[in-house]
Amino acid sequence: MSLLPYLGLLLVLAAALFLSRFNGATRNGGGEVVIYAAQDQVYAEPILQDFEKQTGIRVRAVYDSEAVKTVGLANRLLAEQGRPRCDIFWGNEELRTRQLAARDVFRQTNGWAAFGFRSRRIAMAAGTTHLPPPNSLLDLTNEHYRGRVSIAYPLFGTTATHLLALRQHWGESNWLAWCRALAANKPFIVDGNSVAAKFVVRAEALLALTDSDDIAAENRDGTRLTALPLSAESLLIPNTVAVVRNCPHPESAQRLFEFLQSAEVLARLVAVGALEGASAAEPATLKPDWDALLRDMDPATEQLKQLFRR
Repeated sequence: MSLLPYLGLLLVLAAALFLSRFNGATRNGGGEVVIYAAQDQVYAEPILQDFEKQTGIRVRAVYDSEAVKTVGLANRLLAEQGRPRCDIFWGNEELRTRQLAARDVFRQTNGWAAFGFRSRRIAMAAGTTHLPPPNSLLDLTNEHYRGRVSIAYPLFGTTATHLLALRQHWGESNWLAWCRALAANKPFIVDGNSVAAKFVVRAEALLALTDSDDIAAENRDGTRLTALPLSAESLLIPNTVAVVRNCPHPESAQRLFEFLQSAEVLARLVAVGALEGASAAEPATLKPDWDALLRDMDPATEQLKQLFRR
């Protein structure tokens, strides 16, 4: 008696069992999701690892560099728009997310969301008494701060967003005058906000224009930096999460989209200093007109490039 018919039946049953398990794994976990993350890897990676453990969905993450925060990933998403490789974009500031949304990079319905916040701050060395703190960003152009202020290169990341928001707040002519005076005052223009904060810690600068999470990182082992209070010139910076239009793994993307907005993730980011809270109690901060800011973004960025040469 030939065994071939039975072998064929066994192969059919084995294939059916494999497909059943594969489909079940896809529904109940399994699969994968690709995320481009502008959130710092030290904060994002443990959260994404927990998502993997909870869902069984493998996360493939691509992170940006400190020097070109968010911009590199935004350009990559634009370049891949015709054939997306990414499912989720985790932004660490709002402007680039809005820019990408305006270019139809994200799905049409419920494409992106903001959650939590951090802020732009002036940081001084803790215990500084020999120099009064500035009352305004306008004071950074004063002679006694000459060569004593550190700032990230303002073509990228939250520094760019903050300066562009100030342009709208002060008006172009006043903003240009301030930028010229600040550049003439010989600030340290460095690769990223964390570097700007470290310049103050190392006493290479007296003041840094930086982000609250970079101040928190420097203070993790003891208070070394003091953050000056929020003001009408301060900018609040939410994290954002978005689902890419026509992404390769839409079901896994939706699960990660919801997970990153959860109270659990927000609490973890606040606990490590990556965010300051769920919503800000301080109303007197910059409130950009985002549509106008996006419209003026290219000429304003070109102005920054000319003003802050390296």
